Amino acid sequence: MSKTYFLFDGPEDAAVTILLAHGAGAPMDSASMAATAKALATAGFRVARFEFAYMAARRYGHRKPPPRAETVNTEYVAAVEALGAKGLLIIGGKSMGGRVASMVADELHAAGKIAGLLCLGYPFHPPAKPEQLRTKHLAGLKTPTLICQGTRDEFGTREEVAGYTLSDRIEILWLEDGDHDLKPRKSISGFSTADHLKTLADTVADWTKTLTR
Repeated sequence: MSKTYFLFDGPEDAAVTILLAHGAGAPMDSASMAATAKALATAGFRVARFEFAYMAARRYGHRKPPPRAETVNTEYVAAVEALGAKGLLIIGGKSMGGRVASMVADELHAAGKIAGLLCLGYPFHPPAKPEQLRTKHLAGLKTPTLICQGTRDEFGTREEVAGYTLSDRIEILWLEDGDHDLKPRKSISGFSTADHLKTLADTVADWTKTLTR
């Protein structure tokens, strides 16, 4: 396994660290992930971002397509070990990154290695394919989970998600008119992306107060 590289935001002595993986098509330093990390850091969290090997390889000219999410589960577990976070650790990520984290969360939570799971724009189904659900493992999830989702996310809208069978350990923060990057149309919603990111960070801060290792 190659070395895992991290991007850090927030205080080194924070009581809670949040480890985030990227989505299928954009790297860990995308504008969306950078803005989210900054918002969480401003709320007092230590935020660590990392890339799966296929995405890291793109930085060196190797254009690899996204693999099946479950094939990078071991990479996420390796990142947790490499990070060696002190205090409470929450894992998660943007879209596919959050989905991968959700597939390894219960194992890590049962081992006392993580306190919770944070998914940013969970890909409940591929766009325009609502029948191809990615929710089976979410029904029995035991790890405390917070999903932050835009109400018009093409990977799962509020109306669609209302019909899914999800574990009672899952809480969902709905961000009005947000898309898959949680961005609203200000002229329609009255909210800006910055508004939603502050709401996200404040909600995560309140949620983490309920968690223990």
